[in-house]
This record gives sequence, C-alpha cells and structure tokens, in this order.
Amino acid sequence: MKKILVGSWLFASVCLFAQIDVKNTRFGLTAGATYSRISNAHNPSGPRYSFYAGALAQIPIGQNDQFYLQPEVEYWGAGETGKDKNAQSSKGYDAVYANNYISVPIYFKAYLSEAESEFFAIAGPKFNILIDQKVTDPSKPYYAVDQLPEYPGVNGKAASLNFAVSLGLGYSLKRQLELTARYDIGLSNTYKGLMSEPGSDPNIAKGKSEQVLSVGLSYIFR
Repeated sequence: MKKILVGSWLFASVCLFAQIDVKNTRFGLTAGATYSRISNAHNPSGPRYSFYAGALAQIPIGQNDQFYLQPEVEYWGAGETGKDKNAQSSKGYDAVYANNYISVPIYFKAYLSEAESEFFAIAGPKFNILIDQKVTDPSKPYYAVDQLPEYPGVNGKAASLNFAVSLGLGYSLKRQLELTARYDIGLSNTYKGLMSEPGSDPNIAKGKSEQVLSVGLSYIFR
C-alpha cells in the first residue's frame, strides 16, 4: 500500500513538473491546533492536544488560478496521552507521550474555481522528522524511552521518521487568509519497540500508527 501511494505521488509529480511556474511562487505563514492519537500503542490511550506552526510556498501549476503545488515546513506536535474517559482512576491516566516533529508535507492544492474567495482541497505525502520526545507518568515502565534490562527489546522510543498521507479542505478569503482542516493518516509504525510488549493482547503485534486532525490559519503574502 505504501509503495503504491508513494509511486502514484511520484508519477503525478513528474507529470506536473513541466507545468510548474516557479517564478510566480508566493510564500506564507501557517499555524493551528492539533488533535492526535496513536493506534495500538499505550494503555490507557487518549488524545493529545498540541499545535503546529511554520511556513509554506504556493507554486502555480499551469496558466489558470486553480491548481498549485504547496510544500510546507512546520513544527508539529503529536503523540497521545492516557486520558481515556473510561480509565480516570487507572494508573497512567495522566500520562503524556509527546512526539514533536519537523514536518514536511507536499500538497497538491486545487481551488474549486478561479474566484478570489473560494473553497479548496489539498492532498499529498507528509514526512515527519522526530526532534523531541517526552514521556511523563507512563502506565508501564517500558513505555518510557529508555531501554530497561528487565524488558529486553521493549521500549517506547518513537521512530525518527514517520510517513503519512495528508488530506484537507479549506476556504480562502481573497487568496490571502485561508482556513484549513487536515487529517493525517499515518502509514508508519511509530513504536516498533512496543510490538514485543509482554502480554496476550492481540493489539500488541499490530502496527502503531499516528493519526492527526488539525485546524489552522494560513496567511499568504502578495
């Protein structure tokens, strides 16, 4: 699945490259809030609320005002907590498994028309480079980053590089101020060290992918 997605994006990129109008590139700033979860990783498991902030470039494709290539570079807060509503009295409810990244999404962006104020959609691959990981009050000792001798081969160290597919919808006001909602579908295994965790739960052997919902504002300079 990953190979198909990456291959499809590379093929589309090659097809679009000849039409990219780099000289009319516009730049902007972007920031917003994130809501993240990680499947099959921690118990109890709940959402983490954080933020993102960064810069973008909007590169025209073709001669109309509808299609663009939009690479971005962002500080990206993700991960999860132990705040499962059904585990308020359990050990680990106050746990935080914070993963902070430099994130590089590369979007294909399409406005619904050439109007100045219009809805748009974005889609593309996203590469997250881990720059900081903090674990506090974990429910199990091996959920921490450090390797413990009593649990050989088991630890909560996050992968240094994560790959996702990002999809989004937004509204642009006069092609300058834009509101965007995005959903990142994680395709990488964020915690390989937890796949050999002790226990009989069948979820232990499953991939631990990071899913992130974000909402934010972008300002694109003239």
